[in-house]
Amino acid sequence: MGYDKKVNEAAWAQLEQRRQSAESAAAAALEDFYARCPRALEVKRQMASNAAQAGRDVVSGGDVRAALEKRKERGLTLSREYEELLASCGLTPQDVAPRYACPDCKDTGFVDGRMCRCLKQLRKNLAYRQLSGKLPLAESTFESFSLGYYREDPEALRQMTEILRACQTYAQRFRGDSPSLLFKGGTGLGKTHLSLAIANEALEKGFGVVYGSAQSFAMALEKERFRQEGEGAGDQMKSCDLLILDDLGTEFPSAYVNAALYDVVNSRMLAGCPTIISTNLTLKELEGRYSPRFASRIAGSYGKLEFRGRDVRIQKRKTGQR
Repeated sequence: MGYDKKVNEAAWAQLEQRRQSAESAAAAALEDFYARCPRALEVKRQMASNAAQAGRDVVSGGDVRAALEKRKERGLTLSREYEELLASCGLTPQDVAPRYACPDCKDTGFVDGRMCRCLKQLRKNLAYRQLSGKLPLAESTFESFSLGYYREDPEALRQMTEILRACQTYAQRFRGDSPSLLFKGGTGLGKTHLSLAIANEALEKGFGVVYGSAQSFAMALEKERFRQEGEGAGDQMKSCDLLILDDLGTEFPSAYVNAALYDVVNSRMLAGCPTIISTNLTLKELEGRYSPRFASRIAGSYGKLEFRGRDVRIQKRKTGQR
């Protein structure tokens, strides 16, 4: 699926703005040039007329080769005169042509039927900006994940070292059909940090990511409960390339939200779409909070990573870190 509708619409709007800006500036430069040199406008019209006549010569019969050679010579003569007129005004052909941001696709977004690299990069930047506007993406990288907070407990250090490596490998190999993951463990152990680090890598690869806390998703699902039209949170959660559902179990419980979350998890599992769920609850607690069916879906199809250690947030506060 790639990026969501808003990202794509914003990317196309920016491309259109770039193209219109370049073409408007070129039109203004041409208008100024023709005002200073009326002969140039006449030459340009003759060039267009000569090209049109070449097309007519092809279908008119007679000595087509001779006629086209004549038109070619005429075209070259007019082109030379046009460039001389530009030079007389201190201009080059580039000064009166559109200066597109991307010379490859001329700000259309496509080259030979394939998406241009400029559009790919623009969508990537917009998707990152959209997600980082809500989340500390820049700070949540694999490089910034410190194992130093786990050194007091050798077993926790060993476990978290393995989890870090597993998450790095998962991110490096991420595809649209990657397996789903369940991050389990207490608060402040790095579950959110590593899920966002994976999100960073997925965005960089061009995949669309939807991230949210269980509470924020629950509120969005409740809000759209009686809405009948338009794409809502549930649709985005089901259709995105990677869904990250953070802090499952902290949302205000309701039968509707529980059913909606199960529908999302089940739909993505059936479609083979990866989901990362983080929770402080055990599988037994998930079963009691939601349903045996919900817990069994996760237990049977998610790779489980058990986070261990002491609350990193508390350790940071003690040392005056943010």
